[in-house]
Formats: sequence, structure tokens, C-alpha cells
Amino acid sequence: MEPTNISLHPGEKTSGTHSTIWLDTISQQNFETLTSDVETDVLVIGGGIAGISTAYCLVKAGKKVILIEDGLLYSGETGRTTAHIVNALDDRYSDLIKMHGKENARLVADSHSAAIDFIERASRELQTDCDFTRLNGYLFLHDNDTQKTLDDELKATHEAGIQTTMLDHVPGIPAEKGSCLQFPAQAQFHPLKYLNGLVKYISENGGTIYTHTHAESFKEQEVKANGFSIKATHIVVATNSPINNMLTHHTKQHAYRTYVIGGLVPAGAYQQALWWDTGDPDTKWVIEPYHYVRLQQYNNRYDLLIAGGEDHKTGQEDDENLTAEERYQRLEKWTRQRFDKIKDITYQWSGQVLEPVDSLAFIGKNPSDEHTYVITGESGNGMTYGTIGGMLVSDLILGNQNPWTNLYDPGRITLMATGAFLEEAGNMALQYGDFLKAGDVKSTGELANGTGAIMNEGGHKVAVYKDEQGAVYAYTAVCPHLGCVVQWNHDEKSFDCPCHGSRFTCEGKVINGPALSDLAPHHLNHQTDNK
Repeated sequence: MEPTNISLHPGEKTSGTHSTIWLDTISQQNFETLTSDVETDVLVIGGGIAGISTAYCLVKAGKKVILIEDGLLYSGETGRTTAHIVNALDDRYSDLIKMHGKENARLVADSHSAAIDFIERASRELQTDCDFTRLNGYLFLHDNDTQKTLDDELKATHEAGIQTTMLDHVPGIPAEKGSCLQFPAQAQFHPLKYLNGLVKYISENGGTIYTHTHAESFKEQEVKANGFSIKATHIVVATNSPINNMLTHHTKQHAYRTYVIGGLVPAGAYQQALWWDTGDPDTKWVIEPYHYVRLQQYNNRYDLLIAGGEDHKTGQEDDENLTAEERYQRLEKWTRQRFDKIKDITYQWSGQVLEPVDSLAFIGKNPSDEHTYVITGESGNGMTYGTIGGMLVSDLILGNQNPWTNLYDPGRITLMATGAFLEEAGNMALQYGDFLKAGDVKSTGELANGTGAIMNEGGHKVAVYKDEQGAVYAYTAVCPHLGCVVQWNHDEKSFDCPCHGSRFTCEGKVINGPALSDLAPHHLNHQTDNK
């Protein structure tokens, strides 16, 4: 339970301004902060589904485990998910077969199916009331897509061992004309209720959890956090974007922002199902942004219909001349056209997704590091990939054979992904041109209260924020990871790096790697706007 005497700063409860249905319906757990040097068998860094699943597996196996989180548990992307638990992946199986072959595509399907089974089994064994439900998923065509996409995916999923079925209509969406692909035995749940069950098991069976504990530096089998040393035989970095190296993974995956709305519908008005469209093939982005929908019980009168989409690369929303608010409006319009019983829109939030250039997560030993493991690159399927990460990394630490080891090897190079790699790398390189651009504002006097911007001053790029009382705060706008200029995210009130996805609160505090440190304070030459 979160003590009342804990003063929470932006980023400690969640990585954005908007809350989510999940965070509003549980008590985020607060644990002690690290205040001394410690030693353990395994150190897990990250209090989301990947880190908690790993700690759970290892505690069950009898290992001494410490888990650290720099905010409260679930304050990262796990608390901002829409919680589809699927083997129907964001990336098409037809593409996976082209890049990785049929046998590896079958292993991909098997691993995600096993993750669904793991969540179902754990929730049952721990008697966790997390609304776990098995249901069908339906993949239908984006307005700009063609039937060939579904035909190719029908063949590919069968080759991967998933018994999909082509239907001549989309169950639950009468307004959506045309065929769809039915994926059986998918699932959904309340992710944080589920994780609370795992956390309870960890803390009651010898595991140690520290919150408000920030990893600051790494060396072999030792991490410095809050100024103290944690020595461990094994270190697991489960921080969404790895924070233990500068380059190894960050050229092979790229950060995207995705948007979510939640609208009230009469209870039982729609059947329980998962729905996804195939994505926009005409997009400017390497990935094809798609729409995704599910239901969640809200109260006795209403369900919450949760819809997401309108993705763009992190820090680059202006590249399509669309504000975040316009993206929410587009998402609401799309959703209401298909679900006409929506009443009030009660939630809106956004989250960050890491997209590997070869469409598979990176899970396993960190390259050239015998004692460190990473779990990253969830590609929009964080609930299953986070669970796969816990299963696979715990097997590697315990010395157990696992059929997915080579498939998700973080050191792999996939030649068939070269085109996507070059396109994303080119986009990243272009972001360094921001040093030559004019600022968003010429002076802090142009800022409204509660907003931020990037400003040029004396040859420096400066991130400025004016709080609700009119006080102005300034930081270097140069990301401490690899030196890109951060951009102001008006929707979630954060400064976001368009190169590798590091994010910082309006107070300059780092809330998302790969950056390890905060934005450095900057002294403005003229602060006439402070009140």
C-alpha cells in the first residue's frame, strides 16, 4: 500500500500526465528505498511485467532475488498498456516467415501461446482475481489495405501452427464490412491486479523489492543505485529500453508513441472479444500504425471500451502536422464509427512501444556480458513478451534448456531486416538536425502556465517549463544518452528524445531509458517570467 507520507514527483507514479483504468483501480505498492550496500543471487531492474515475471520465476526456483524500481511499481509502460494477451502479433506472421523462416515463426507462436498459458496458470495458482478471460480475436482490414493481407496471413498462421479461420464478417462490429481472420484462444486481463498477485508471492517468499531506487551505473556483477552498491551473480535489465549500454540495442529498435481512449458503453452491449485492423500500408513510418480494441468491466452499469492507435515515432508527432489532441480526436471518430453505443470518453492516455527492426524482442544474455541479461523490444505485445522474458531469462540463469534461446538472442543479426534498419537509422540521423532549427518559443514569456518548449539561448538548446503558478524551470535540451535534442510532449507533459526514446518529466527527471541521468539544469540569462 502506498504510504500517505510519500511525496510523489512526476514520473514516480506513472510516466505521463494521464492516468489509466488500471492505475485508477489498484493501489500501487510502495516498498522500502535502498539505503545500504547489499548482495544477492539475482538483481532485477524494472518493476513492470518483464521484471516482476522474472523475479517471480526465480523466487519460485529458490533464488535470492532483489528487484529495484525507480518509481512505484508499474509506473512505466506496463501501467499504460491495453493488456491484450495474444499470439496474434502486431507483426504479421507472413513477414516473420520471410525474415526468420517457418520453423522460427512456429517458435514465435509457441512462445506467445505459452505466455498466455503461463498467465492463466499463475493467476489460478495464486488465486488472483484479475479478470482473466479467454476469448477470440479478430483481425480485419484497415481502410487502405487489401484482402491479400488477410489471405497471406491465413496461410502464414497455419504454417506457424495457429488455427485461424477466415470469416466473411467481423463479429461484434456490424459496421465493419468485409472478411476477417479469427484467432482462437486469445485472452485479456487486468494487468496490475495480476501483477499484484505475483508481487505478493515474491515478497512473501524471500524476494526483496525496493522502490524509489534508481540504477545509476553498471559494471560487471555490480550496479550502483541511490549511491549504494548492489552486487549480484546475475543482473537482469527489464527497463523497457535497456539502460546498461549506450548502443548495443538502440540501433536495432526504435521508440513509437501510441494513443488510447476509453469510452463508457452499456454493460453487455458488445460481446467480449479483441479486435485489430491490419494497419495503414500508406503510412510514412516503418511500422504500419493499426487500431486495437477491447472491453473491460467498469461497474454494474457500464463496460469500458478501450481503443488505441494513431502511432508515430516518439518526439516526432509534428512530422504529420497532427497534435496529440488531434490524434485522440481521430481515434475517437474511428472508434465511434464502429461502436455506436459509446457514451462518454472517460480516459485518454498514451504509451511508448519499442519496435525491433526484425520484429522480434531481444531476450537473453547481453552481448559480450556473461552475467547480464536484457528483456526489451516488445513490439506492442508487452504482456506476452514480458512474460516470455521472465520464462526465458529465468531458464538461462537456472541452466535449463529453452527452445526460444536462439530465436530471441539479443546479439542476433537479421539480414532480411536491413531495409528497415537503414530507414530507421536514417530517420534517427535526421533528428540531429534539430540543433540547427529555431526554437519553439523565443522567450519564456510565450509559454502558458503548465506548458513546456524548446528554446535557443546563447547558442544552447534549452528545455523550459512554466508550472501552473508561473515559475519557470530550465534544463539542457540535449539528451544525456547520445546527444539528440529532446522535444516537448504537450499531451503527457514530458520532454521526449526523438532518437532513442528517452523521456524526462517536466522537472527534467529521467523516466524512460536508455538515458540514465536527468537533464542538467540550465541557468537562463533572463528569467523575467518567474513569478
